[in-house]
Amino acid sequence: MSKLTEEDIKLREQITQRLIDLREATGLNQSDFAKAHLIDRQQVNRWESFEAHRGVTIYTIKKFCALSLINISLQQFFDDPLFK
Repeated sequence: MSKLTEEDIKLREQITQRLIDLREATGLNQSDFAKAHLIDRQQVNRWESFEAHRGVTIYTIKKFCALSLINISLQQFFDDPLFK
């Protein structure tokens, strides 16, 4: 796997922050969010980790957006001032 560029790292960090912001907007902590969606809390923690070297895939972002408490499109996910 090739080394990430500064631009890649910045995008990964923006995506991570967006995931955190959207989860926090639900008013739930990681554990409660995971329970509400029948997913492992550690998975949510990995999604929100700035330390992760791989980041999340577009498929994970799509799944996250489709969750009932979030329920937004991929376009809405990326149509945020964070990505401008």
